Amino acid sequence: MIADYRTAPMEERLRALLDWVVKLTIKPNACTEDDIVGLRALGWSDDDLSAACFTASYFNFINRVAEGLGVDPDPHMENCPPLDPCPWVA
Repeated sequence: MIADYRTAPMEERLRALLDWVVKLTIKPNACTEDDIVGLRALGWSDDDLSAACFTASYFNFINRVAEGLGVDPDPHMENCPPLDPCPWVA
């Protein structure tokens, strides 16, 4: 299991996309056109970026609904450690 994608071996372009998705999740108001320009320069298409944005947004929405309504996690998730806040997002 990989606990932190930043330490996982992967291509720079994928890491950049994941960094953007984390930024979109944690500080969406900090996302700018420069983020998109940089991701396009790494080869991501507008369709790719839309798919990543919609996927992250959907999971963020569902998680907030579950947390807000007190939905219990699946039994297999009860022993998972809590995720630390994301210090790499300024």
